Amino acid sequence: MFIDMHVHPAFYEPINQDSELEELRHNTLDIHKNGTAPLEHIFNQMKCAGLDYLCLLPEDYRTQQGGKVLVSNEEISQLVNMAPDKFIGFAGVDPFAEDAAEELEKAFAELKLSGLKLHPGKGHFYPTDERMMPLYDICEKYEKPIIFHSGMSWEPDTLTKYCRPEMFEELAAARPKLKICLAHFGWPWCRETAMLMLKYTNVYTDTGALYFDNAKEFYTQMLTRDVPMTWIDRSLRHQVMFGSNNPRFEQIRMAHAIKELGFRESTLDLICGENAIEFLGGIPNRKA
Repeated sequence: MFIDMHVHPAFYEPINQDSELEELRHNTLDIHKNGTAPLEHIFNQMKCAGLDYLCLLPEDYRTQQGGKVLVSNEEISQLVNMAPDKFIGFAGVDPFAEDAAEELEKAFAELKLSGLKLHPGKGHFYPTDERMMPLYDICEKYEKPIIFHSGMSWEPDTLTKYCRPEMFEELAAARPKLKICLAHFGWPWCRETAMLMLKYTNVYTDTGALYFDNAKEFYTQMLTRDVPMTWIDRSLRHQVMFGSNNPRFEQIRMAHAIKELGFRESTLDLICGENAIEFLGGIPNRKA
């Protein structure tokens, strides 16, 4: 089983029938060179990379975007319903929207989405902001995990101070039953992320880190030097999940790179799928 836990479907063709919204997505995400992709192209990319499932992440910054939701929960649900054997959908809410809690309840109870994605750097909030507590309560009620953006963000109008891994420790300590993923390994603070995973078993990470040379060289630096490979292979192997951060980076490059670093086969099995299944509490619609 090979699962990509960090995919942004903002430019998937079925949810890009509005040219103004598509342009807003390009500008907000600072991704400009790619066009829209039909699902057949997405499925071919998955096949080339050897991926079985993609976890699709929404984007809701409505209070910063004049009330417009960049990628809505309904659009994520639409995509999942089009390919339930390939897509896993997460919910997104703007914590500052008056109906944030109601939106999240609907996402879990009606749309059957599998978790919550939040971007503190984009929303300019710390993970322990009191306004976040009702959302965490709902996640605990439905036993749903949270993926947080952590570390640097390339998106415009983001502040990294809200996303430094150490900022999530109080949340991890206060809510031990709440599974949280600090995405992108918290780069460049990878050792802070490793520290939190050592201390808190409810803290996970994904490998969807940015790179500015090539995937293998960056993974070699991040996962064998910044964080020694033995730390992962011996101690953190149950808390690291594969993520590509597609479309900013190509899945096939990331998928090949993670497998060429020299991890034990059993560790790769955990990183590439088994940890994601544990984090999600199982895969919805998975065939027995």
